[in-house]
Amino acid sequence: MKVKIHTLFQYLLETTDAAPEAIVGFSLSGAPVLGDYLADLDPELSLDWNNRGFRDLPELRDHVLAQAGLTDLCQREDVLITAGAAEANYLSIMQLLQPGDEIVIETPGWPQAEVLARAVGARIKRVTRRESEGWRLPLDQVADAVTSRTRMIFISNPNNPTGDLLGQDELEELVQIAAAADAWLLVDEVYAGLEWDAPRSPSIAGMYRRGITTGSVSKALGLQGLRTGWLICQDADLVMDAVILRENSSEIMNIMGEMIAEIALRPERYGSAMEKARREGAANLAEMNEWVAAQDGLTWHPPRAGLIGLGRLPHGIDSDAFARRLLADPYRTFLLPGSAYDQPGHIRLGVGGGASVNLAKGLGRVSQALADWQF
Repeated sequence: MKVKIHTLFQYLLETTDAAPEAIVGFSLSGAPVLGDYLADLDPELSLDWNNRGFRDLPELRDHVLAQAGLTDLCQREDVLITAGAAEANYLSIMQLLQPGDEIVIETPGWPQAEVLARAVGARIKRVTRRESEGWRLPLDQVADAVTSRTRMIFISNPNNPTGDLLGQDELEELVQIAAAADAWLLVDEVYAGLEWDAPRSPSIAGMYRRGITTGSVSKALGLQGLRTGWLICQDADLVMDAVILRENSSEIMNIMGEMIAEIALRPERYGSAMEKARREGAANLAEMNEWVAAQDGLTWHPPRAGLIGLGRLPHGIDSDAFARRLLADPYRTFLLPGSAYDQPGHIRLGVGGGASVNLAKGLGRVSQALADWQF
């Protein structure tokens, strides 16, 4: 098995030394600092693993269920703490998919599932979200794509990178589609809690016996550096297999990540942190909407949830060339081209980072680059 690099990661690798002066496209909330948690950390804490179980801090798992609305639907044993949602997705996909199995994925969508499925030798069936339809997931096409060989359906909800949102009725329909083929339904929910025009959707682990919820503290809480996420599933064998696979990869969680995540997810902290993230995200989203409306030829469907969306560039501008030109003098500004999500002609626009990112500065430079573009 050889895992091939994806366009998104390759672009990040190639541009990591560019030292931009501005960034347009922050995909996570403003990051707290270590000092925010020091009063709740025990200075005598051993930096060995927690010695309380291979599934990690029990109280952290309880908080994970609570924030997902699953306390009455799932058990503590249904949760495995992982090195971010990326590892949770990895543990699920790599143990469930075999060569020749089919996986149904969305496009545009989070590319990890396709990368891993290709490495395994699984057959990939894509369902296309169309910009002309507001990036909604066409559930009739998902149903058409599922066959008796379908092993898994993988989506993100809220969708990464368009910000589209499936509500409860749509998720129930998706469950019916998966159940008809006895397929696993993996929903990456890293942006859950940042909904702008609808309530939070229910987590799939509480709706379907083969539903797998993955998430993390990275996006909504801005704690990406902790590398702390989770997998939730009511299938005990699936969770134990993930424990075993994790033992042979990252092994056990880092104790600092566990402890700080546990503090961050305590109800009295979590509620205020999410309120702040929503308030700052909504302010940046309003600023972004005004800016897009003022740009000739640039359009987008604002995200219904989450912190990123895809903007369509004016006709005739190549997104890769534009992104690289924007990195150079005099603009010195970073953004991701749409090719990272198989959407040429688009750029990723982000409203994360809170007030500290100085969004107006970055948007001003993008405006200048658009005005300077030679057609």
